Amino acid sequence: IFLSTILYSQEEKIIFKSANPFGFKDIISNLETLDEIEVNGVLKLPNGEGPFPLIIGVAGSLDWGEHHLEYMEMYRSMGIATFELQSFSSRGIKSTVGSQVNVTTAMMILDAYKALEVLTKHPKIIKDKVAITGWSLGGGVTLFSGWEPLIKKINPTIKFAAHLSIYPPCIAQPKNLKFTNAPMHILIGELDDWVPAKACEELVPKMQDAGANINLTVYPESHHSFDRNTPLVTREDAYRTVDCRFTLREDGAVLMNLLNIPMTTPFRQKIGLALCAKRGTTMGGNPKTREEAFQFSREFMSKHLLNK
Repeated sequence: IFLSTILYSQEEKIIFKSANPFGFKDIISNLETLDEIEVNGVLKLPNGEGPFPLIIGVAGSLDWGEHHLEYMEMYRSMGIATFELQSFSSRGIKSTVGSQVNVTTAMMILDAYKALEVLTKHPKIIKDKVAITGWSLGGGVTLFSGWEPLIKKINPTIKFAAHLSIYPPCIAQPKNLKFTNAPMHILIGELDDWVPAKACEELVPKMQDAGANINLTVYPESHHSFDRNTPLVTREDAYRTVDCRFTLREDGAVLMNLLNIPMTTPFRQKIGLALCAKRGTTMGGNPKTREEAFQFSREFMSKHLLNK
């Protein structure tokens, strides 16, 4: 059941029920006990009668930015509908930079699947042609929305047709490497010190060996948010996670490097990050790799959503 408000003929606000799991363990162990909340997003349709394939977009720690919306506009120009998931504004949050506790990857993954449940029933959407893409925090949502222990718990009857993760955190490395069989791809910058490319270079081969359909592109001379049309800046408040690696247990608990203590509360997560992360990261655009990333994204989504 969902409520939709028509904003104009090609745009629709979708409201659905979700919850606030702090971590993956809350989804796997406690999902039924969590209080329901309302989350919303904006569905935008391309020109034409439809039905259309769809891309669900998931923003990063600074919420929706201009470059995210440029991707979504590009997809609509290809004849693909888009859905801008509003996990932050639905919870009254503007940014999670420097804390990463008010809106978490687990909350946003649950939001994405609850949105998928609703959108696959929409008359203008082709239900088996819905992909997910996201940036930074949203890139982590895109990556781990393909992790089987979460899918099995949230809703094993639906799936995303493709996952395109743009500079995601790969620092939580799962013991259980069972992921969706849908195509997955990661785009990340070689010089990213917010979420290190090296962690993805470690994780992706393990996932491939376990049977995941995933590939990785590392762009040289590129920092975090290389696809922004903005100069390099330093974020003094952001976590620099180059030296962080965490183990993700099958029950969804993420373990600290020290003593394998599970980071299942905001306080424990702050301690876990304090033990390995510094403050101060660089972010900003690289015109060459920005263009390459947009082109790759166009080709990836065309291949998996538009080809018969």
